[in-house]
Amino acid sequence: MSRAPLIDGLQYANWSEGIFRQMRQGGLDAVHVTITYHETFRETVLNIERWNRWFERFPELILHGRSAADIRLAQETGRTAIFFGAQNPSCIEDDIGLVQILHTLGLRFMQLSYNNQSLLASGCYEAEDTGLTRMGRQVVAEMNRVGLVVDMSHSGDRSTLEAIEHSGRPIAITHANAKSWHPALRNKPDAVLRALGQSGGMLGVSTYPHHLRDGSACTLQDFCDMIARTADITGPQNIGIGSDLCQDQPDSIVEWMRVGRWTKGMDYGEGSAEAPGFPAPVTWHSDNRDLAGFAEGLRKAGLSQPEIDGVMGGNWARFYAESFGPLDARTPIRRAAE
Repeated sequence: MSRAPLIDGLQYANWSEGIFRQMRQGGLDAVHVTITYHETFRETVLNIERWNRWFERFPELILHGRSAADIRLAQETGRTAIFFGAQNPSCIEDDIGLVQILHTLGLRFMQLSYNNQSLLASGCYEAEDTGLTRMGRQVVAEMNRVGLVVDMSHSGDRSTLEAIEHSGRPIAITHANAKSWHPALRNKPDAVLRALGQSGGMLGVSTYPHHLRDGSACTLQDFCDMIARTADITGPQNIGIGSDLCQDQPDSIVEWMRVGRWTKGMDYGEGSAEAPGFPAPVTWHSDNRDLAGFAEGLRKAGLSQPEIDGVMGGNWARFYAESFGPLDARTPIRRAAE
């Protein structure tokens, strides 16, 4: 690539032409976007149809990313490559065959659980984390085979460690921070981060205020200093940005994210005992035009220029290149201990 790419490893915005133009103004080459939470397979297909219409309407701004080569294409044509992800395995229902079908339709990341116990793994809100289920182990193997990345952002610690061990390809935690820095339920302890880095997996650090020390008042430098300390655990080559930016979303969407259809009540989640809503964003990352400014904070935190280029997008680009294709006889695979 002619320059180091700028990549955000996770967003869930209320997508619009305005946001797509801000991506271009901010110089984003690629963004992993959540296209489904609790939706069924058919509902997820409808969401993909919606994205296809956006690709048709704004071909000068965005393109559908399927491989790492599309990051280069986005750079060369002045666009942003959009990579699809699921924050829950509801989209495969109870059918392992849908893993390959969704990969064919463009899905590149799938979380094994979202806060709660799923058919595949335990979520980080469960009182007991029982690890990967029988189906979970089978689905991880199938995800490895087709090139669908295992994402454990909302999963419990035991489940995450078992996913790292069981997966034959490196996994991702696309949007979370170090629990030693801020004890949010979804942030990860050092033992998990160390295992992630040792296996070649990727951590996307999040700017979502509930995951930050001091919440919305967290400073950019405190955040970047946290990245530098976390890099000592994972290795700097295994960290990128996964902001979890939820730009222009109404507060009502938080109810869908947390509750879906699994309860008649309200899951208040982290950060509040009142009706859920989005916290005020940090002033230094209110939209996609702010992301490039993280580089100066990383420099002040002591990272070298190659390390900064990696965190800002180069590490994700390498991970995409290694992760999105199907396994064949030529594909290196890290065999986990059985």
